[in-house]
Amino acid sequence: MEVFPETVKKIAVLDRTKEPGANGEPLYIDVRNLFYGKENTPEIIGGRYGLSSKDTTPAHIISVFDNLRKKELKNHFTISIIDDVTFTSLPILEDVVVAPEGSYEAKFYGIGGDGTVGANKNSIKIIGESTDKYCQAYFEYDSKKSGGSTISHLRFGDHPIKSIYYVNTPDFIACHVPAYLWKFDILKGIKKGGTFLLNSIWDEEETKNKLPDSIKKTLAEKEINFYIINATNIAEEIGLGYRTNSITQSAFFKVSEVIPYDLSVKEMKELIQKTYGMKGEKIVSMNWAAIDRGGDVNKIDVPVEWKHLEPEVREKREDVPEFVRDVADRINRLEGDQVPVSAFIGREDGSFPAGTTQYEKRGIAVNVPEWIPEYCIQCNQCAYVCPHAAIRPFLLTDEELKNAPEGTKTVEGKGGIKGYHYKIQVSVLDCTGCSNCADICPSKEKALVMKHLETQDVEIKRWDYMDKEVGYKENVVPKDKTIKNSQFAKPLFEFSGACPGCGETPYIKMITQLYGDRMMIANATGCSSIYGGTAPSSSYCTNDKGHGPAWANSLFEDNAEYAYGMAKGVSHLRNRIALKMKEALNDHISDAAKDVFKEWIDNKDNAEGSRVASEKVLEVLKDEKSSVAKEILDLKQYLVKKSVWA
Repeated sequence: MEVFPETVKKIAVLDRTKEPGANGEPLYIDVRNLFYGKENTPEIIGGRYGLSSKDTTPAHIISVFDNLRKKELKNHFTISIIDDVTFTSLPILEDVVVAPEGSYEAKFYGIGGDGTVGANKNSIKIIGESTDKYCQAYFEYDSKKSGGSTISHLRFGDHPIKSIYYVNTPDFIACHVPAYLWKFDILKGIKKGGTFLLNSIWDEEETKNKLPDSIKKTLAEKEINFYIINATNIAEEIGLGYRTNSITQSAFFKVSEVIPYDLSVKEMKELIQKTYGMKGEKIVSMNWAAIDRGGDVNKIDVPVEWKHLEPEVREKREDVPEFVRDVADRINRLEGDQVPVSAFIGREDGSFPAGTTQYEKRGIAVNVPEWIPEYCIQCNQCAYVCPHAAIRPFLLTDEELKNAPEGTKTVEGKGGIKGYHYKIQVSVLDCTGCSNCADICPSKEKALVMKHLETQDVEIKRWDYMDKEVGYKENVVPKDKTIKNSQFAKPLFEFSGACPGCGETPYIKMITQLYGDRMMIANATGCSSIYGGTAPSSSYCTNDKGHGPAWANSLFEDNAEYAYGMAKGVSHLRNRIALKMKEALNDHISDAAKDVFKEWIDNKDNAEGSRVASEKVLEVLKDEKSSVAKEILDLKQYLVKKSVWA
């Protein structure tokens, strides 16, 4: 109070917490109490910031001051959230530039595993150690493990950097994944006269033709310096696979001119020596070659007439569930912070629907497998080892083959699948390009060959037809659980965010093919909880009867106890069903009900037997009016024996 200016008329107190039911958040109440009983007390209001890990930017703070200027102040407000239900949020304004002169802000869009984040950490070291500039870096990670999106936010300047939020108004943007051009709003917030560097797999003219009109319009209107480099091809030529980081890092220094390019090359090569020296001269030489090739950037002249183009209208998908359309799609487009509160009405318990990964269709692979039917020996090992369930065998009838997309190739089924047309089908937009399937193929002439994703567009429609129209004929193969026969069942764990080539997920996928329709999973926190269920993606799905694994993750690393609790709970409820049925045998119920009750009790702890008996119980009880029938029907989800996994 000794330093409090007497001229202050209004105060806004920001808390990073939420106290429902209280008079206000803690700091807000403390500040109000300081002025209790004093004269000329200023008007004090409180608000919340940073909830749900939201960034707090200068634009949000301007909104707080705008609120203070009003005659009627909004109290108990929130910033950075769009609350269209209780209307507590303040307006979200356009981003503003507050960095001092001499500051440089850069934003890099990469894919997990391509080395972009590591390269940008090195860039910060190079600039920080070779100049007097101040440096800062923030990194945003998709929760998809390797193969997810990454965004690196770098700042350099001649003055101390006080911006404790992501880069929203960049001078430079790099897009290392061409597919992002259609997926994200890549050039959002770029400054006029800024620079855009694209890792393009096309030449100059093809790049111009491929660019979305929205990108073209922004390039022209903001007079952006546009550069391309084919880092993907260069990396493959050098032998670096999909790791384009050294190439794109060198290209950044070439076009940004943050420091002299010759100096940056020298510093990059020294860091490469320090980082990879222990791995041998070959690795060092490849990365040095990548740095040298990073200077092979091409500047593209941006036609002035592009500013008159009409940007594409991103229409909402109508052929997907409401949650996917209104929540998941927006989060996957990096627009999660713009999803309003109303989109979560009905999901106050925090649950997300199962099987949302099937709608993502990320298309992140560079190369995907193409099936060569004449070489296939129908072993199904390719489907068995696929970490993402992106390659599957299908059995088609004559009618189904007749109605299949034009050009669909099959072979006659062998052994237990005679009479059907056999086909291996790849979901090319869900494949991660790990090549496990092609590697495992035991055929003398490989039946799977890796081809560039762009050459496999025809397979997109074909996958939809196989998955939705042909379906899974697991009942036509012998019941013995061989590797081959197991793969005709639909995987109830699909298209997860696991790393390409993951060694864990094929086992999980196989378990769901064997027991998935009655599984309960208690997941420990780690890789399996990330690729199993991370907002908004749920890779556990259901079969055509709506049955599938029930999945939950315990925050406290106690999944064994967590699963034990599930198992005990299920056991008690099933024992209760058995008790009710035994009591009903001596009651006035129909003979038909008594017969199926006896069958269920006898098969209670037999997986397949309980499944058959449960269907009979449900059928006979639908016409029963007794109280015991109602009680059993209320517990119907526990009729079939569960398989609880920790």
